[in-house]
Amino acid sequence: MAGKRYKLNPNTLTLEEVRITWKDRVKTLGWHAFTGTMVAVVALFIGFTLFPSPRENILKRELDNVELNYKMMNERVDQMERVLADLEYRDDNIYRVIFEAEPISASERSAGYGGADRYRHLQGFESTDLLTETAKRIDRMSRRLYIQSKSFDDVIVMARKKEDMLESIPAIQPVNNKDLTRIASGFGHRIHPIYKTLRMHTGIDFTAPVGTPIYATGNGRVVRPRKNMAGYGRYVLIDHGYGYKTLYAHMNEVIVRRGQRVKRGEIIGYVGNTGVSTGPHLHYEVWKNDNPVNPVHFFYNDLSPEEYEKVIKIASRINQSLS
Repeated sequence: MAGKRYKLNPNTLTLEEVRITWKDRVKTLGWHAFTGTMVAVVALFIGFTLFPSPRENILKRELDNVELNYKMMNERVDQMERVLADLEYRDDNIYRVIFEAEPISASERSAGYGGADRYRHLQGFESTDLLTETAKRIDRMSRRLYIQSKSFDDVIVMARKKEDMLESIPAIQPVNNKDLTRIASGFGHRIHPIYKTLRMHTGIDFTAPVGTPIYATGNGRVVRPRKNMAGYGRYVLIDHGYGYKTLYAHMNEVIVRRGQRVKRGEIIGYVGNTGVSTGPHLHYEVWKNDNPVNPVHFFYNDLSPEEYEKVIKIASRINQSLS
């Protein structure tokens, strides 16, 4: 009876053998196959829904890594923006102030560039807004870095000009006067030695023996003397640029020529007694924009504060000039 199937006949109350045809076998097989397939589909659906696949695990790890790197990148951008902001502040409030230049406007520093098309390649992603905003921040910072770089180029040029200006402006006494005893007459109204009347004395007189070296008080170029200056005898006129000129009069000997460039501290001649003069001395003048100014204010390079104050007192005395 093994392998055979029987069923009860209700009419005869006997067991009758059930004959299984190939169609029955196919139906049974098909039903089992369908059931197994459905069970497998449900199992796979549950598995893929509730449990990530190895590929999904890899992608999730990569996504977590990207998010971490993105967060770190934004923190670095924040830090770079703070450093850049500090550089901009120093540039506007220190460097440009030192060189008397206008600060760069905030609108110029923060101006963007490009348009919506610039970020078109970032469209269509789940994180499009985030990527676009980050790209815009980087672009703005790149623009600010470019402006700051150009500003530093300008500062370098200004620094070089400032250095040249500081070397050119008269800043020392034209003769050796360490003991501060050689100033005989200062700038202002003084008694003329010949006419004995109170006249404007446009320089400072330094008494010194004939042959005492005379020094250029700043870098410059020896220029053509002005007309109607015969009373100064032999003299040198130096154009220092930046609106400054100096004049050295009553010289005994001139050792520089017209057009020659001289440096501060270079000997340009020697003290004498030529022209309208009552004794050996150097008459020294400083001009700013072709107007005479008090030379005593240009001795700051080789004097201490105490010596400078003493020189001002000596030069301010009302007395007779030597020329």
